[in-house]
Amino acid sequence: MKLHRRWVAASAAMLLMAVAGGAAYLRFGRTVDVATVRVEAGAVAQRVVGPGTVQARVPVTLSARITATVRRVDADIGDMVRRGQPLVLLDDRDLAAKRSVVDGQQAALARNLEAAQAGAARAEAELELARSRQRRDAELLNTGFVSPAALDTSNAALRAATANVDNATATQAARAAEARALAAEARYAEAVHSHARIVAPMDALVIARQVEVGSTVVPGSTLLRLVDPQSVWVVMRVDESVLGRIELGQPATIRLRTGETLRGKVARIARQSDAATRELDVNITFDTAPRRFAIDQEAEVAVEVGDVRGITIPLAALTRSREGRPGVLVVEGGRTAFRALETGAADNRRVLVLEGLAAGETIVARAEGVRTNVRVRALEPAAGAAAGAATGAATRAATGASAAAAAPAAAPEPPRR
Repeated sequence: MKLHRRWVAASAAMLLMAVAGGAAYLRFGRTVDVATVRVEAGAVAQRVVGPGTVQARVPVTLSARITATVRRVDADIGDMVRRGQPLVLLDDRDLAAKRSVVDGQQAALARNLEAAQAGAARAEAELELARSRQRRDAELLNTGFVSPAALDTSNAALRAATANVDNATATQAARAAEARALAAEARYAEAVHSHARIVAPMDALVIARQVEVGSTVVPGSTLLRLVDPQSVWVVMRVDESVLGRIELGQPATIRLRTGETLRGKVARIARQSDAATRELDVNITFDTAPRRFAIDQEAEVAVEVGDVRGITIPLAALTRSREGRPGVLVVEGGRTAFRALETGAADNRRVLVLEGLAAGETIVARAEGVRTNVRVRALEPAAGAAAGAATGAATRAATGASAAAAAPAAAPEPPRR
């Protein structure tokens, strides 16, 4: 019995040693294929990123200019309207009646003006007759055919005719002034009457409708709000500390809340900063207007402010230590080793290394699924890309078996993420 127990114990110890040896082989002896890259100098695009909202450069608010009741609304939210297109019709019956009254007054005044002109012509004719008589009587007085009294009568008639001409001329001028005043009143009545018919001032998109049929509006009441879709831009908020890096015309990437990503450029930089937030506005125009948008819609803007050169590595090569420090897996002597880094600017593909790596060193191109102190065989970038999935699976299998079999004896290692 004791011999049997010793045999079982020996067998178990041998099995445990075999498992530990296998795990050690998988952990330290097996070679894993990984894609590597050689560290080299490059450039990383610098960006200023900030939130923004979609706004219209040319917003138009159509408001009522008279007190009236809405009779018809011919546009709704989302409609594209053309310049001159009727949009809202207000009740204009009282305005039309007033315009008719003015038209009648103009007709009556036109007849009065004609009468004044006829009176002036009659007065001129009578003046000519009085002048003729006065000359004739003066000549006859010299020959003795008329008396001085007759000449006096002719002179008085001439003065009366002259006064009649002056009176007729003044009456005609008064009627003409009245006609001009009434014409101005008619133009005013026509202008007020036109306020009952609201038309589109430009080709635009209706973004708000504030009235319905039957509503009573007063001067200043908002009827519709329009925007020119081609004038839509994003008002970006940036900290004043980065103002010196932004210039007109710089390209930008705009990502809307809808998920649509569009290109644009800097069109205007504000010169007034918010005293509370220490931020200011930067206006970004779209290279191509978005298909669908909403005013005040949120967006995220990244302005490309230039490139910075230095040591760069792929973003996928970054990993983190157990303490959370960023770094990479350097290939040294056929094994991986974690190297802490200090990083700088980054774009969507590469990151700038400020400290920790030198040009010419070899690192794991994709750190996900690869652990430290693992024997690796470096692949060319193309081969590594083709074998990336197999590498990750093989490495995870090796490290997983190692951890299961030899976790108590293994040294602590930094996690990958």
